[in-house]
Amino acid sequence: MRPPIISVVGRSNSGKTTLIEKLIPELKKKGYRIATIKHHTHDFEIDQPGKDTWKHYHAGSDVVMLASSFKLAIIENIPKELTLEELAEKAPTVDLIITEGYKKKKQPKIEVIRNKMPPICKMEDQLWAIVGNQEDLQEKSVISLAEQGVFCFNVKQVKELADRIENDIIGGE
Repeated sequence: MRPPIISVVGRSNSGKTTLIEKLIPELKKKGYRIATIKHHTHDFEIDQPGKDTWKHYHAGSDVVMLASSFKLAIIENIPKELTLEELAEKAPTVDLIITEGYKKKKQPKIEVIRNKMPPICKMEDQLWAIVGNQEDLQEKSVISLAEQGVFCFNVKQVKELADRIENDIIGGE
């Protein structure tokens, strides 16, 4: 069974990573195993030039694994971008997957807003919650979404957000 997925979305520099950094420990305190997926639109390198795994990869290995008693890293060439569901299958031992990005995919979303900017997601985008400071949460567009059932949390209410995720996303799936 694939673990449930929730995506943290928002404009650039809105605080998505900061929210995830605070949310993970709250969910870990509850005993949950968490995976994260950061969506990146460009190619990237995580291996270091000259290291053995880098040499394996550049020699032509399509899948390179680095394993120890505590960690596993896999570097894999893929023929096409994997779907969120395909990525989730690679983390079958977790209780929840939190993504950063994937705003166009169909899974519950937490949008981080700031500077009184209107949310980029709508109800039909599966917007589940909005996180912002008190002034942001008082904007008309946010109040309208709250009236439609979108949860609203102050950026300081991370524990409350984790409780709601536990009840609705982890427990509700």
